[in-house]
Amino acid sequence: MTTQSPITTIRKDEEFRRVYKNSNSMANKLLIIYILKNQTEYNRVGFTVSKKVGKSVVRSRVKRLMKESYRLNQHRIKQGYDLVFVARNGCSTATYKEIESALLHLLKKKLLLN
Repeated sequence: MTTQSPITTIRKDEEFRRVYKNSNSMANKLLIIYILKNQTEYNRVGFTVSKKVGKSVVRSRVKRLMKESYRLNQHRIKQGYDLVFVARNGCSTATYKEIESALLHLLKKKLLLN
C-alpha cells in the first residue's frame, strides 16, 4: 500500500478570492475549476458548494465526493497549482463516478493530468 501525501487545502476567504480573481477557469455540467499557478511544488485545493445546490446534508455529501475524487487521483495531477473546485446544481443528484468523471474531465482539458 502506498501512502499518499495529505491534501493541502485552501481555507481562507482571501485565498479563495485571489484564486477567483487571477485564475484561469473552465466548467462542465457538474463542476467549475479555477486554476492559478502557485510558488510551491505542491497543489493547494479548495472545494466549494453553494447553498443553491441543496441543504447542508446534500452540500456536505457533494463536498465529500469531490474531496475523495481528488484524493484518489492526486498522484496523476501536475503539482504547483492552486485549484478551486465549485459544485454546480447538477451535483446534488450525481453519483461518485459522475463527479469523479467531471473532475478528471476538467483536469484533462486544462492539461493538468500526468
